[in-house]
Amino acid sequence: MPDLHPVHTDDAPAAIGPYSQAIVAHGLVFTAGQVAFHPSTMEIVEGDITAQTERVMENLQAILRAAGSDLGAVVKTTVFLRDMNDLAAMNEVYARWLGGHKPARSTVQAARLPRDVAVEIEAIAVVLEQNS
Repeated sequence: MPDLHPVHTDDAPAAIGPYSQAIVAHGLVFTAGQVAFHPSTMEIVEGDITAQTERVMENLQAILRAAGSDLGAVVKTTVFLRDMNDLAAMNEVYARWLGGHKPARSTVQAARLPRDVAVEIEAIAVVLEQNS
């Protein structure tokens, strides 16, 4: 059996199905796709793609930190957009959160995302420290 460690933090939305917020395996953390749920209310934040992307990045950062990682250690992201016309606005928020760090990325327009959100992002990152 592989050595897999589920990640959970109250600082990000709880999983709403049979999955984990993230899994740590072989020195990497694989996050579930994050949408703009606020962790304390489990409601979608109000606002446009900018507001939703901001919340998604906050959720990703919280999960990565709980796994002993950080946005600066991300090696790959996948971005799912409801509308590819939102790419520029999403990119502004995404780039600000990542600073000069530019992980590999795929971006696709999805036919439909959970709760009809505008954006969902998942990440793969290197674990920087082992959390107990």
